[in-house]
Amino acid sequence: MSSRIIPVQPFDYVVFGATGDLTKRKLIPALYHRFLDGQFDEQSRVIGVSRSKLSDADFQQAARDAVTQFVEKQYQEKDVVDRFVKLFSYIVNDVTDEAGWGDIRKALRDDPKVVRAFYLAVAPDLFEPIAEQLSKTKVYRRDARVVIEKPLGHDLESSKEINDGVAKIFEEDQVYRIDHYLGKETVQNLLALRFANMLFEPIWNSAHIDHVQLTVAESVGAGTRGYYDESGALRDMIQNHMLQLLCLVAMEPPASDDANALRDEKLKVLRALKPIVNGDVARNTVRGQYRGVKSETTSVASYQDELPENKKGSRTETFVALKAEIENWRWAGVPFYLRTGKRMAERVSEICIQFKPIPHSVFDHAEGAPKANKLIIRLQPNEGVKLMMMIKDPGPGGMRLREVPLNLSFAETFAERTPEAYERLLMDVIRGSQTLFMRRDELEAAWAWVDPIRDAWERSSEPPQTYTAGTWGPSGAIALIERDGRTWYEGTDQ
Repeated sequence: MSSRIIPVQPFDYVVFGATGDLTKRKLIPALYHRFLDGQFDEQSRVIGVSRSKLSDADFQQAARDAVTQFVEKQYQEKDVVDRFVKLFSYIVNDVTDEAGWGDIRKALRDDPKVVRAFYLAVAPDLFEPIAEQLSKTKVYRRDARVVIEKPLGHDLESSKEINDGVAKIFEEDQVYRIDHYLGKETVQNLLALRFANMLFEPIWNSAHIDHVQLTVAESVGAGTRGYYDESGALRDMIQNHMLQLLCLVAMEPPASDDANALRDEKLKVLRALKPIVNGDVARNTVRGQYRGVKSETTSVASYQDELPENKKGSRTETFVALKAEIENWRWAGVPFYLRTGKRMAERVSEICIQFKPIPHSVFDHAEGAPKANKLIIRLQPNEGVKLMMMIKDPGPGGMRLREVPLNLSFAETFAERTPEAYERLLMDVIRGSQTLFMRRDELEAAWAWVDPIRDAWERSSEPPQTYTAGTWGPSGAIALIERDGRTWYEGTDQ
C-alpha cells in the first residue's frame, strides 16, 4: 500500500541561520524527500540567509553535500538532486544590520499564490530583531508564516518575552512553534488509535487504566553542547516533548480535527495537572546525572568529564523522573510516570498504558497467573503498537496461561519509507496547518507547571543523584515508582 502525496502550493522558504547544523542535518534532507516524492516542484524556492559570505553556488553545493551525507543512498537520484539544488539561493545578511534586507525583499515573489514562510533557525534573542526587520523592510505579509525553534525561553517569564517580541509583528495564527516530536508518525497515530477505534475510547479512563508510563531515553551523552548545561533534561525534554505526549494520551476527544479544537483539549490537560510544589518536589521528582564507565572493553566519560573547566561541578540534570497527576474526572487517581535521560541503557521512546488487573480469575488451577493487559506505543526505534494479552499456551495437559503480544510493526505493515518528522512539519507550514504546532497558551501553561520544580531544585542543597552510564537511571527513579507498588516497563515482555 502506497501513501497518497498531496502537493502543496509553490513557496518561498526563507531560512535564517542557513549555514547551521539544523539546516544541514534536518531541513535540507527533509525538503529533498518531499521534492523527491513530488510534493513540490521547481516553482518553489529555498532562500538561505546567514552572515557567512557564500555565493548561490556555494549554498547549492552545501545543499548537495547535505543530501549526500544525511539522505539514505537508495534515495539519492542524481537528476533529482541536480534539480533540487537549483531551488536554492543565498543572501549574505547579519540580521542585526539593516544592510542586506533589501536583497531579501527583492528575492521574494509578490505573487499571493506563492506561500511566504520564514524559518528562524537562529538563537531566540534574534527572533524579535528579525520580525521587526521583516516588517520595516516590507517583507512581512499578513498571510506569511514564521517558524520558531526551541529553546523558547528558560522559564515562563523569558518565554513570554520571546513570544511578545514575535507577536509585535506576527499574529498567533501565523506563528508555528515547532516540536519535532509531534511530527513523528507514531505520535500522530496516538490520535488515530484513540479516536478512530471504538475498542479503546470506552476504557480510556481511571476505571480501567492503572497508570501510564512515558519514557524518552537516549543512549548518547550530552557531549560538549553548551546549550544543554544551561537547559538540562527538565527544560530540554519534559517541558515540551514529554508534556505534549502526555497531552495526546490524556486529552478529551476534540470537537473536530481543527487545529484549535485539538489544542484547546491539550491546554485543558496542562491546566489540570496537579502542581508539584514544596515538599511534593522531593517526593514526586528525581533528577540524576550520569557518571562514567571504565573497563577493559568500555570507556564512557561522565557528564562532569565532558564539561569545560569553567563548568565543572555543574548540577545540571541529565535525567529526570517524575510522577504527575491530572485532576479531572477521566484521570483522577491515575498516576503518569515520566522519565527521560542521557546515557541510558538504550535509545527508546515509548508510552506504556498499564490496564488494571481482571477483577476475578476463574483460572484457579492454571499454570501462570493472569497478568494485567498493557498497550505499548513505540515511538522510536522500531515504531509500532503492541497489546500484551493473556492466552492459553497450546498443547494438552491442562490450562497454561501465557502473555503474548498482538504486535503491529510499522516497518512490516507499511513497506514504504516512513517520513521523518521535519518532512511533515515543513509541509504543514506551507499548508497552513497548525495542528502539530504548539500554541502560545500551551507553551506558557507547560512552563507554569515546570517552573516550581526547577525553582525547588535550585533552592535544594541536594545535588542530582548519580547513575552509571548505560543503565536506566538512578536508584531514586526506581524507588519513585516502586513505592506505589509498580515497576518501570523496560521492553522485557516477549
